Amino acid sequence: MFVDVILPLAVEGTFTYRVPFELNSEVSPGKRVVVQFGKKRIYAALIKKVHENIPQNITVKYILGILDEKPIVNDLQYNLWDWMAFYYLTTPGEVMHAALPAAFKLASETQVVLNPDFDGNMQELSDKEYIVTEALTLRNILTLSEISKITGQLRTFNLVKTLIEKGVILVEEELKEKYRPKKESYISLNEIYKDENRLKDLLDKLERRAEKQLKLLLRYIQLAQKTGDMFRPVARKSLLSEADIPSGVLESMIKKNVFETAEHVVSRLDYYDKPLMDTLTLTSYQQEALDNIRRFTRENKTVLLHGVASSGKTEIYVKLIQEYMNAGKQVLFLMPEIALTTQMIMRLRKFFGNAIGVYHSRFSDAERLEIWHAVQNESAPTDDRRYQIILGARSALFLPFSNLGLIIVDEEHESSYKQHHPAPFYNSRDCAVYLAQLHKCPVLLGSATPAVETYYNCTTGKYALVELPVRYNNLPLPEFKVIDMADLFKKKSLKPIFAPALIEHIEACLNNREQVILFQNRRGFALWLECQSCYHIPECPHCDVTLTYHKKENALKCHYCGYKTFIPDKCPSCSSTRMQMKSYGTERLEDELNTIFPKAKIARMDFDTTRSKHAFQELINDFEARKVDIMVGTQMLSKGMDFDNVGLVGVLNVDNMLHFPDFRSFERAFQLVAQVSGRTGRKTKRGKVILQCYDAKHFVVACIVNNDYQQFYKHQIEERKKFFYPPFSRLIHLSLRHRQRDTLDKATALLAENLRTRLPKRILGPEYPYINKIRNEYIKDILVKVEKGYSSQKIREIIKEETERVRSNTEFCALKLVADVDPM
Repeated sequence: MFVDVILPLAVEGTFTYRVPFELNSEVSPGKRVVVQFGKKRIYAALIKKVHENIPQNITVKYILGILDEKPIVNDLQYNLWDWMAFYYLTTPGEVMHAALPAAFKLASETQVVLNPDFDGNMQELSDKEYIVTEALTLRNILTLSEISKITGQLRTFNLVKTLIEKGVILVEEELKEKYRPKKESYISLNEIYKDENRLKDLLDKLERRAEKQLKLLLRYIQLAQKTGDMFRPVARKSLLSEADIPSGVLESMIKKNVFETAEHVVSRLDYYDKPLMDTLTLTSYQQEALDNIRRFTRENKTVLLHGVASSGKTEIYVKLIQEYMNAGKQVLFLMPEIALTTQMIMRLRKFFGNAIGVYHSRFSDAERLEIWHAVQNESAPTDDRRYQIILGARSALFLPFSNLGLIIVDEEHESSYKQHHPAPFYNSRDCAVYLAQLHKCPVLLGSATPAVETYYNCTTGKYALVELPVRYNNLPLPEFKVIDMADLFKKKSLKPIFAPALIEHIEACLNNREQVILFQNRRGFALWLECQSCYHIPECPHCDVTLTYHKKENALKCHYCGYKTFIPDKCPSCSSTRMQMKSYGTERLEDELNTIFPKAKIARMDFDTTRSKHAFQELINDFEARKVDIMVGTQMLSKGMDFDNVGLVGVLNVDNMLHFPDFRSFERAFQLVAQVSGRTGRKTKRGKVILQCYDAKHFVVACIVNNDYQQFYKHQIEERKKFFYPPFSRLIHLSLRHRQRDTLDKATALLAENLRTRLPKRILGPEYPYINKIRNEYIKDILVKVEKGYSSQKIREIIKEETERVRSNTEFCALKLVADVDPM
């Protein structure tokens, strides 16, 4: 027998391996097998197909072992992967790499052993070579990571190479298992005390001689009896915490055989033990929208729920989820940001408890693996938990659903649904629509500001449209005030960062004990440092960007490659000491606000403050508990968060978003500002929104103020039709990179010329992008613009053939190409 397998590498197609006779009965599609690829490397590959077709004219290697008792991937997942690899011009291995939790993607780790022919003479070894050799005499085998630790040397390849050349060590490969079950100590009462007389004698004895031991025993009995079994194991940690007794007392009772201890496998996932809510009343508008959605979902149609901010879309989601759960179906609830899953899970668990699981990249590898198994109709390690609802970011669509009944994509317009690095560059909203077709289930897209392409699909009848035009309980929309910064500048009444009117409104809100949200879509303290004598601006030596000043670290940083340097005392160009900070990011806003409002509690939500696993949760909890008066943040603040005491939202620089060189810049600006404006006035009273901009009469600003999505859509769709942009065409962005600028120019010119020959009038470029160098690689773009319906297979073949033709030239062999289908 033979198996065709997918390797987690950027290589085309599948690879065939032979199955040892004794394993014939164990191989099946979806299981992982251990294979050797190349001369030394070992990987965990996925079986795609089992067959008896003998490959011709090649030597076929045997698989080395089978890792799974049951398949971890089903046929529907393979179908999704195949479509993604085809549509997004990528390889099956790259899709596999994106889809599987890291704990499934085993790869060999280099290990070293002593060479049997080594004579033991260590006199000619350096200090670090001696340390490694001596460690091997004690431990027999060392991994490269272990060598790094014992030598204190980050990169060990040269050290290992030298030891190999001296005949001291040999290298071998071993497959490294990344997942280990979590274990905790559990305490149980010795079974001899099932005899009531013995238990009574023990209690009497402890009462006379050992008060603390008696307290511990009684507390154990109380905890165990809650489960209905006095001899049921109790977690050691819980027992000591509840009894408030030192661990030495417990150890003494274990030695006396009163208690027994054992290691139990436990889940890493949170458990919800609060009472569930079972009633939810909808308004007449919500009920009408729900009825319309039900009508369309019976036909398995994709439905857009277009509801204004704070219209109560979540309540409709809850009702629909309940219906599909009662029918025994699974539900996938996608959200664009991990920050949003934090708040949404708290709301949904009140209704669904432990039936809902969360899946995103901030979870550890082990946690993600447990959720994978729980979704896969398989029990979790410690209980029979099986998730019917999964809430997650884009990676959640890769989970092994077998009975999917409904997919909800909230805030469907968000660019965060697009994967930007690494490949495949997929849009999880569009993949969710295809996944629903595979499962023959409906998709519900929700947004207050739908993507232009999505709304266009509604107007053409491809999607169904359901509207929710009023806020929950008929609350009025926010009151808008546009501050013309250009006018203030002319009148010389413009202060740094904040207009006087914004300061006044913030102060009024704080006096009324209301909270404030301030939005600035740039992090850092100052966006650049500039010499006032020669106008020199420090730039990243590896990227084509200016360095951003971060006050907390007192350093200039590149947001693309991570390069960091200290602030120069004088200008590197002219030696002037007149260096000045220019523009501002969220860190500077926070600093200025602390000066203006010293008594206010101010917090910041951006990439720098939310790196840790629970940082989102802590910030949201503090803001909901009103421990924070003013929240400053980037676009994380705009995405569907629900706070009931926000009286004011301030948007500090609308112009930056409007004038970015991209055909979607107006759409992004409208969506971001409209969404963040919807965070105010969500419960009892009308909120306020203040926009600071220099182009106050811009039509996008007018559409935001008037909450006029229809007018905005009409303007955008006419422009896109005129210039043949999506949804009237399909874009494929080819990004080419090389370390030599001249070489890149030649290669891209040749590729563009070849593509124009085969795709006439469909090629734009090559051109340097806005940022044309990142990590010492120059970048040049070619844009393929084809009409809808043009063969994807043909485009894929043309791009692949012409790229390989260019790379066949030895001068261009190091050229890198990244294809991004439907770029955002």
